[in-house]
Amino acid sequence: SLLAAGPGWVVPGIVKMLMGSVLGVLTLGLGFGAEQAAQPILLYQAAYGLALPPHAALLAAAMLVAVAQSKINVTNAYAGSIAWSNFFSRLTHRHPGRVVWLVFNATIGLLLMELDIYRSIAPILAFYSVLACAWVGAICADLVLVKGLRLGPNVIEFKRAHLYDINPVGTGAMLLATLVGAFCVAGLLGAYAHAFAPFVALATAFIAVPAIAVATRGRYYLARRPRRAWANRTRLVCTVCDNGFEPQDMAYCPAYAAPICSLCCTLDSRCRDACKPQGRYGAQLSALLRSWVPAMLRGRMDPVLLRFLGVFSLTAMVLGFIFSAFYWQAASQHSGLSALLAAAFWRVFVCILLVAGVFVWLQVLARESSLAAEEESRRQTQLLLAEIDAHRRTDAKLARAREVAEAANIAKTRFVVGVSHELRTPLNAVLGYAQLLENDESIPPRRRETIRIIRRSGEHLHGLIEGLMDISKIEAGRIEIERREVNFPDFLAQITGMFRLQAAAKGLTFDFEAPSRLPALVFIDEIRLRQILINLLSNALKFTERGGIRLTLRVPGEVMEFEIADTGPGIAPENLSRIFEPFERAVPKDANAVPGIGLGLTITKLLVEILGGRISVESAEGKGSRFKVQLLISRAKQGSTPAPAPGRITGYKGARRTIIAAEDNAVHRSLLQDALTPLGFTLLTAPDGPSCLRLAADCAADLFLLDFSMPQNEVPELDGLGLARRLRQDANHAGTPIVMLTAHAPVLRGAQDGVYDAVLPKPLNLGKLLQTIGTLLKIDWTRDELTAPAAPAPALPGQAEAALRPHIAQLRYLAQIGFIRGLEESLERLAEEAPEARAMLAPLAALAAGLRLPEFLAALEELDRDAA
Repeated sequence: SLLAAGPGWVVPGIVKMLMGSVLGVLTLGLGFGAEQAAQPILLYQAAYGLALPPHAALLAAAMLVAVAQSKINVTNAYAGSIAWSNFFSRLTHRHPGRVVWLVFNATIGLLLMELDIYRSIAPILAFYSVLACAWVGAICADLVLVKGLRLGPNVIEFKRAHLYDINPVGTGAMLLATLVGAFCVAGLLGAYAHAFAPFVALATAFIAVPAIAVATRGRYYLARRPRRAWANRTRLVCTVCDNGFEPQDMAYCPAYAAPICSLCCTLDSRCRDACKPQGRYGAQLSALLRSWVPAMLRGRMDPVLLRFLGVFSLTAMVLGFIFSAFYWQAASQHSGLSALLAAAFWRVFVCILLVAGVFVWLQVLARESSLAAEEESRRQTQLLLAEIDAHRRTDAKLARAREVAEAANIAKTRFVVGVSHELRTPLNAVLGYAQLLENDESIPPRRRETIRIIRRSGEHLHGLIEGLMDISKIEAGRIEIERREVNFPDFLAQITGMFRLQAAAKGLTFDFEAPSRLPALVFIDEIRLRQILINLLSNALKFTERGGIRLTLRVPGEVMEFEIADTGPGIAPENLSRIFEPFERAVPKDANAVPGIGLGLTITKLLVEILGGRISVESAEGKGSRFKVQLLISRAKQGSTPAPAPGRITGYKGARRTIIAAEDNAVHRSLLQDALTPLGFTLLTAPDGPSCLRLAADCAADLFLLDFSMPQNEVPELDGLGLARRLRQDANHAGTPIVMLTAHAPVLRGAQDGVYDAVLPKPLNLGKLLQTIGTLLKIDWTRDELTAPAAPAPALPGQAEAALRPHIAQLRYLAQIGFIRGLEESLERLAEEAPEARAMLAPLAALAAGLRLPEFLAALEELDRDAA
């Protein structure tokens, strides 16, 4: 196989040469001259003439010559296209295809034929033989001598990524051998050297290769080492073309940070040989130039100018070679015109060289611009990649922060709900017993007033708990609205009464304006409307130091408009747009610090919008603020909800009713006993669901009071709601009313399918509890008869001042020493002893309750002057 693939081709060549000799002898024998016998067409025509007529012989010979020449030219062009395409790909990182280079080589052949250069084929072939021998000799010496003498690496590397662009051993030896061979062909080294020029070139290559390898110490063979980790791999996948190759055909590309095959590495241009920066021809030539140029001139060399000089010199050499070939070919045919041809070729060469210099300079500048653009693009790409990486890290941190925030938000919501439940549990007992004690006639009136303060404080605490729950509901994006019939005059009386006292304690006036005829019953969410008005009135009360507050109610049709105006410091125009934002507080610069976190107006605006209304604000600095709330409040039918009868409930008429209460808190069970047993109810209590079921099985209950949250130790899923379902499934209690008691913020679900009949929130309002029981059991209550207190006789002019004058000194003394309790008791005693002075004592009591002792003393001095 070795002989057939290489030297074996000599045998067919010998046969072809013998057949050609036979044709030559045949042509000479037919009478043709020696010069004619060298023409292929005449050879073939003479051979075909022995068997064919003259015209057919000529046609057959012409066809044979045409086919043979086409085959030879196309074969040579295709073989040349392989070398040209590989060379061009490595030089320009482009691969136009072998077909392009096939056409290119065929075109060159045609041009050579048309230019009649084949007439000088002998010297051209002589030089080509020198070039071929120099090339083959350099390769053979490199493989045999360098590898055998170990003057270089033992391996044969062909990957561009691992090779220097210029290896002085092979390139230098080939150039040197070609140059010596060219001198021999030109006859400069004698006749023997001229005859043996190819052998001289071959010998020169064999001598030069090891000499240069020793001089360079073999360091220009490998620009980088292969990866040791790939030694045991059998197959690697190219990151560009996704094809698998053996590790010997792969290289690691730092630009892609992955393996890349030899072809993709050859065609890739964006990396700019980042894998071997010291192995590029530019770096090699720069290093060579630095070694030749003196040190004082190295820093002053312009790289652009050096690149221009290099490209220009190479262009001049190529043009010089072309013009020399044309001159030599023309001078050989017209020896008498050699001087004229030389002058003409020099002039053309210089002119074309000048034009070429301009184009070379433009090309160098364009290359520099391209390099600068690529560098800027690479720098911007690196910045973008760094920014993308930074964004990716930021997004990851934001995602982690969001997860932490969501977890914290969930934990906070659970904490708020849990704290709310835990606060409602003791608050239920506080408010419940405060309501019982407030209605106890055996307690003195002054103590009952103290108990009333406790109840109001508890109700205020309950309002704070509801505010906390509203915050969690706002964050969760859901707020429940429960519309019901409300006694509107009583509702307004509670609101105005509460803030009238607070305004008096602060020394402010409180005015309430409303139409003379208000609807007795309206259909509205009482809790949310109360929260809206309390938030707005509380803000007005907090920020107002002098003057007063006015609540105005207008009823134009079905729309009710509430207007809350104050004489406070007002709001700056730039703050009006953000007062409804969460955690925003528009506090005037000269105003005192007031408590709050900036959620009151946010919750108020949200509630107004949920109720289908609108809120607006008008304010001026130093003149106060005015908030307007417009709500659609429907009037309820008169008589649909009976107004509560006056008087305290003392019992009920009819048979004794039995109520079973399931409550896990012992204090709440005691509260229900104290509230319902004195009224004549038989109350049976159970601490959990199973106990309640046993009680229900042993007796007939008229009503069930079930706590929503109860332990489920014995029977799973038997909390308050599960217990209600079990009672509904019992035939004996299927129609028994069930009232759910809950301290949880969410509204209970299940009433729509008849699981329970009513829901009462904790802390319990005993009045609503009794009203609900009375409605469900249709109870006729018995009440205490109230007698209207006798109106005090109108005081005569000066009578109140005269009654107070003997006690002013004592009141002044108590205020000066800060004995608040004694001061309040003295004012209460004076109000009982001198009813005519109650109008004057009320502001004093408000000042004392607010601990505003300097203003209290000033009011006493004014009373003392009036009495005098």
